[in-house]
Amino acid sequence: MNPFELLKNTQAIKEQSEKLQQELAELRVQGTSGGRMVTITMNGKFEMLGIKLDPICVDNRDVQMLEDLIVAAHKNAMDNALEAVKEKSQELLGGMDLSALGL
Repeated sequence: MNPFELLKNTQAIKEQSEKLQQELAELRVQGTSGGRMVTITMNGKFEMLGIKLDPICVDNRDVQMLEDLIVAAHKNAMDNALEAVKEKSQELLGGMDLSALGL
């Protein structure tokens, strides 16, 4: 294999990786629980950006329920973010199978 061709491919992969990282930072997904009583917004880097609570679920007599709803909404947001990351990666990598990477 021509070393210059390899270098060219490496640069293209680097550019695609940088583009993917930027798109993931800008990606927004939501996860909900309790019939949308709790909504979590997350980016494609799995960073939680916000949480919205329906006032009806804020009852100081049932903090455990609210905690459970937050955990469930976070899991739902993580699942949605992972799915979106897979889709973005597939688009940029031309359908390359990422299952070996756990994605």
